[in-house]
Amino acid sequence: MDSHAAGPRAKKAKLDKASRAVKAATSENVENGEKVKKSTKIKTKKANGIEYTEKMDKMDTSETKAKSKRPIEEDEGEDEVDETAAAELEEKDVGEATEEKAPAEEELPTTFKELGLVDVLCEICATLKFSKPTPIQAKAVPVALQNRDVIGTAETGSGKTLAFALPILQALLDKPRPFFGLVMAPTRELAVQIGQTFEAFSSIALRCAVIVGGMDMVPQTIALGKRPHIIVATPGRLLDHLESTKGFSLKSLRYLVIDEADRLLDMDFGPTLETILKHLPRERRTMLFSATMSKKVESLQRASLRDPVRVTATSPGAAGPDGQQMVATLKQSMHLVPYPKKDTALVYLINEYSGRSVIVFTRTVYETHRVAFLLRALGFGAIPLNGKLSQSARLAALNKIKSGDRGILVATDIAARGLDIPRISIVINYDVPQDSKTYVHRVGRTARAGKSGHAINLVTQYDVQHFLAIEKAIGMERQIRPLPVDNEEMDVFRPRVEEAQRHAKAEMRTWQEQQANHGRRSGGRPRNNGSGVMGGRSRDDDMDRGEL
Repeated sequence: MDSHAAGPRAKKAKLDKASRAVKAATSENVENGEKVKKSTKIKTKKANGIEYTEKMDKMDTSETKAKSKRPIEEDEGEDEVDETAAAELEEKDVGEATEEKAPAEEELPTTFKELGLVDVLCEICATLKFSKPTPIQAKAVPVALQNRDVIGTAETGSGKTLAFALPILQALLDKPRPFFGLVMAPTRELAVQIGQTFEAFSSIALRCAVIVGGMDMVPQTIALGKRPHIIVATPGRLLDHLESTKGFSLKSLRYLVIDEADRLLDMDFGPTLETILKHLPRERRTMLFSATMSKKVESLQRASLRDPVRVTATSPGAAGPDGQQMVATLKQSMHLVPYPKKDTALVYLINEYSGRSVIVFTRTVYETHRVAFLLRALGFGAIPLNGKLSQSARLAALNKIKSGDRGILVATDIAARGLDIPRISIVINYDVPQDSKTYVHRVGRTARAGKSGHAINLVTQYDVQHFLAIEKAIGMERQIRPLPVDNEEMDVFRPRVEEAQRHAKAEMRTWQEQQANHGRRSGGRPRNNGSGVMGGRSRDDDMDRGEL
């Protein structure tokens, strides 16, 4: 019996001894932890409702400050690349977006320094007259600086280009290398505009290349050969270079930005984007920005981002069922006009808002030229913008509007997405857009960055039901009020408008003949593109429809 009793006592003694050993080890670990804590500066920050901890010793802090004051000095050595980068997209470890509660407006950082940016970037922002971060910048930049993937949803004119550019530039200053960041945009014009934003930071020795369709590939190949830090590209032309430009690779890429994702997918770039993603390393940071969050965008998100944080910045205003946003500073009006008097109504409005910069949106390429000829005949400085123009002509048109050399841009929906022309204060929908999404992006060309703007819709007897459907879709059913118009005063313009119409008709005949002759010289058979415009078929024509 004693032997049976001794067994449990011996076991208990062993357990007590083991327990004392564990306590001693735990105490030692705590003491060591306290020693580490004393030698390390631990800083807890809260930004936009997100708490995070920074650890840095004094040496690291001084080194960071030193780096922030000097331009980019490249590390020629490249990190090892994950050889599984070209694996199937389905194998990616992808997480759902983390929903972050947006803080109240007064809680947002009010300076670029408060976002966590280094001094040199803050100084450049001040030089560029960026006085304080916009809401999307205040919400997205701190998250991106935490090395997280970001999904950003913001209204047009919200300053999202800087929201993704600033974190990339800060990371580049810390560890500079070629082919550091890639931004993909749906249109050539938007890509050029984003490139100009990056080039504004050229004082840190930044190299940026814009790679878009409609331009000669040879100069682009030379630009890529110079190993730029940032590439801004349209998907089609980027894929051309990835597949055909010798020595060009993005296997060392650190940042990917997909801008205007909904527009990219609406233009059927999905397969191209999927192929491009296979050329990129899996270990990267990705930021996706979209005005709407459709099922297609959510699918792209799952294929390209890992455990992303969703940030949303919208001001009070109307919104459609897909999340399209309009700012509260935008005034919207409509004018019911008989179809035969449409040109007269347009001229009346242009005259009423004389001295203001205006975008007139039409449905077809043909109408952009006809309306521009009409307005020129009446002495207004109008210039067309559409996908049939050469890339150089399109850029020239935009530059003339931005510089104030011309006051009126007559455009198809090529100009409805992403373009930032600060001078535009009036948008006139000469033709009612095809859907509510297009409407939101057209009127978003004005009232940008907190400024006020006015959108006016010319609605004929054939457009009434369609326009009412758009109103309902954007949550403003029968809320867009008629514009007060003096019809007698408007009729005074009719004789001059009719004369200008005859002049525009003659100009259009000449223009169409030139287009037909150009088509014959290029080896294509002249054709009608459905809008009354004759021209020859070429690879650039396909590219205009695809990448506009």
